[in-house]
Amino acid sequence: MNNAQASDSVQRMGKYFFHASALDFKKIPGGPIAYWTSEAIGKAFVYGTPLKEIIKPKQGTSTGDDETFVRFWHEVSWQDVGIEIPTLSDSQESGFKYFPLNKGGDNRRWYGNNEKILRFDPLAFDRLLGLGNHLPSKDLYFRPGLTWSKIASGRLGVRKDEAGFIFSSVGLKGFPEPKDEFQSLAFMNSKVAQALITAISSSMSIVSGDIEKLPYIRNQLNVDDYTKRLILVARHDWDSYEVSWDFIKQPLLHVDFCQPMLKTSYQNLRAHWRELTLEMHRLEEENNRIFIEAYGLQDELTPEVPLNEITLTCNPHYQYGNHKSEDELEALLLADTMRDLVSYAVGCMFGRYALDKPGLILANQGETIEDYLERVPEPSFPADDDNVIPMLDGDWFTDDITERFREFMRIAFGEEHYEENLRFVEQALGKDIRKYFLKDFYNDHVRRYKKRPIYWLFSSPKGSFNALIYMHRYQPHTVGTVLEYLRDFKDEKLKARKNHLEAVSISAGASQGDKTKALKEIEKINKILAELDDYERDVLYPLATEQVEIDLDDGVKANYPKFGEALKKIPGLS
Repeated sequence: MNNAQASDSVQRMGKYFFHASALDFKKIPGGPIAYWTSEAIGKAFVYGTPLKEIIKPKQGTSTGDDETFVRFWHEVSWQDVGIEIPTLSDSQESGFKYFPLNKGGDNRRWYGNNEKILRFDPLAFDRLLGLGNHLPSKDLYFRPGLTWSKIASGRLGVRKDEAGFIFSSVGLKGFPEPKDEFQSLAFMNSKVAQALITAISSSMSIVSGDIEKLPYIRNQLNVDDYTKRLILVARHDWDSYEVSWDFIKQPLLHVDFCQPMLKTSYQNLRAHWRELTLEMHRLEEENNRIFIEAYGLQDELTPEVPLNEITLTCNPHYQYGNHKSEDELEALLLADTMRDLVSYAVGCMFGRYALDKPGLILANQGETIEDYLERVPEPSFPADDDNVIPMLDGDWFTDDITERFREFMRIAFGEEHYEENLRFVEQALGKDIRKYFLKDFYNDHVRRYKKRPIYWLFSSPKGSFNALIYMHRYQPHTVGTVLEYLRDFKDEKLKARKNHLEAVSISAGASQGDKTKALKEIEKINKILAELDDYERDVLYPLATEQVEIDLDDGVKANYPKFGEALKKIPGLS
C-alpha cells in the first residue's frame, strides 16, 4: 500500500479517532513508539495535539544557592511571607520577603505540596541576578496554573495552584487557557496519560520532555465540575495538617466531629475521612472512564484505581502502603492522628495556636506572651509564660509538658471523660504519655517538620534534663531561663529528694526493703547530678552568658548549630 492508498483507507472510529496506516506513526516526534504499542495509542499521537501547545509548560528559577534563598514556610516569620500576590511587580512593591515556591515534592495529585518559599524581595531579586540566574519565565511568576515534579517516580501527579507562586526548575508549571485548565489537569492525572507516557519512555522517571509530547484531545464532556471537586477534597485534606500554612485547627476539635469522648470524636473524623477517600476514589475512576472512552482505549485500560493511589494524607492505604492488613492500617492512622493531636497541644502550649482562635497566633520572630494575650485576651488554655517547657521523667514542675498536656485534654474535651480520653491517646501511641514525650515526641516533631523543627530541645548528654523552647519566641535571654530550670531541678528538687532518701536509708522505722530501695535511688540521683553538673558547667552556663542571637531568615539549618551540644543532636543540623 502506498501513501495515497493509506490515506484513502482512513475510516472514522468512534467520536474522536480514525483508523490509519502505520506510516502515520512516523509523525510521532522522535518515533518513540515501541513495537508492542497498540494501534489506539499510536493513533492518539497522530491525531492529538501535543500537550505543550495546550498547557505551555515552562521551567522556572534555579537559584544556584537554595540554602540562601529557599526555606520551608514554617522556618521564617509568617509576617514576611506574601500569599496570593498576583504579579511580579506587586511582589516587588509588597514589602514581603518570601513567596510560595513550586518545588515538586511527594507524589500527590490535585492539590498540595505547598511547603517551600523563596526569598524574592528586591534585594534578593538583585542577588539572584548577580549569581547569573536570569530568572527564566519570570513574566509568568505568580500566575495560577498546573504544577508537577520535573522527575517523578511512578505515577504522574499534577496539582492546581492559585495565584502567588513562583515556580522552579524542578517544580515545573503549565499555563493552559481557561477553557482547558480543568480538562488538561484531569487528563494529566488520568490512567490514559500514564499509559501514553509509558509508550513514550520505558524509564521509571517522568521528565518534562515526555509530558510535553502527550497527545491532548479535547472531549465534549464537561469534566470541570468533578475536577473542581477533586481539587477541593485534596485541598481540604492538605489543610487539615500543620504542614499547611492554611491549617486552622486540629480536626478532632472541629465542631462537626468533636465530642466529650475522644474515641467518638475520632470515629466521627475517621468516618469523614473514609467518605472523602471513597468520593475521590469514585471521581478518579470516573475521570479515567471518560478519558479511556475518549481515547478509544476500552480494550486496553480499565478505570479502576488502587486505593493506595488516592493521594490523601487521611488515606492509610496511600500513607502506609498496601502490604498491610486493614487492622494494621487503621492502627497506624489512629496512632498518627493522636501524634497530630499531641503536636497541636504543644503548639497551644507555646502560643503558636490557641483553642479559642483559629490559625496561627504567634509565628513571628521574638514574639512574646504579651503579643499572645493581645490576640487571645482570655485563653481557656493559656500559653506558657517564659517559652520554656520542661520535659522530665517525673512531676518535678507544674508546667512540665506532660502535666500541661493533661490540662489540655481536660479543657479541650472536658473533665467528665478525661481519664478515658487520656487512656485512648496512650493506647493509640502504645505507651504512657510521659514516656511518649521522653522517647518519641521530638523525633516525631523533627520528622513532621522535615528536619527543620520549630521547637528546639535542650537536652543533657543522657537525657536526664530536657526542656523545649519555641524558636519564634526565642530571645537572647532564653538560654538563661533554661539554665534557671536546670538549676532548680538539680539544686532544689533533686537534692531535696536525695536528702529525703538519705533520711529513709538510716531511719530506724524504715524496713530493710525501703532502705535498699532508697540507696539505689540515691545512687541513681548521684549519677544524674554529676551529668547535670557537667552539662551546666561545660555547656549551658557558657552558652547562657553568650546571649546568642538568631535570625529566622537564616533558616533552622544555620541557627540550630549555634547552640552546639546544648540541643538534642539532629543528623544534618547539629
